[in-house]
Amino acid sequence: MTPITEQQLLQILPQARPVAGIFLPAINRSMARYKIDSRVRQAAFLAQVGHESGHLRNLVENLNYSGEALMRVWPTRFNAALAKEYARQPERIANVVYNARMGNTHPGDGWRFRGRGLLQVTGRANYAAAGAGLGLPLEDEPQLLEQPEQAAMSAAWWWAKHGLNELADAGRFQDIGSIINTGKPGRVPHGAAERKVLYDLALKVLV
Repeated sequence: MTPITEQQLLQILPQARPVAGIFLPAINRSMARYKIDSRVRQAAFLAQVGHESGHLRNLVENLNYSGEALMRVWPTRFNAALAKEYARQPERIANVVYNARMGNTHPGDGWRFRGRGLLQVTGRANYAAAGAGLGLPLEDEPQLLEQPEQAAMSAAWWWAKHGLNELADAGRFQDIGSIINTGKPGRVPHGAAERKVLYDLALKVLV
């Protein structure tokens, strides 16, 4: 596998300039470890993690939603009155929307195990699985995924575990985004157009 350069990374994700030097070795190590080792695999991976992390700048899920956004994103969980009560309270929002899901069984798990890393590992069960896969105590120290090395490695681990290299080989880029964003292929992921723009750009840069 040919490692990507900082210049290539910044051509694909220009807003990553403040952190590119920190992330570049971590991204190259993670791609090498999980066989993200061809042009199409690397382009797909960089596009998806770039979108999910705001060009490598956001390693923790932002749950600072307005009331209007709560009703739009979680229409079955928030009516107008609840949305008004919970608006702009990220910890309370996390504990409502992630309660009793994804292995969250303890009070406060929703907030404690909110999305982290370049592909937003979310939920106690997913932290436990990623921790087992990477040899990290992520249930006890979920904030480890806020560090560049673990943020990148957890993303590449998740990518490989869910068969996304093979989907990249098959050119099924939208299905990759759908699995990351919705848990299943065949749907239109949030930010589908931006993901595709990044992918097309990455394919041109990685020659």
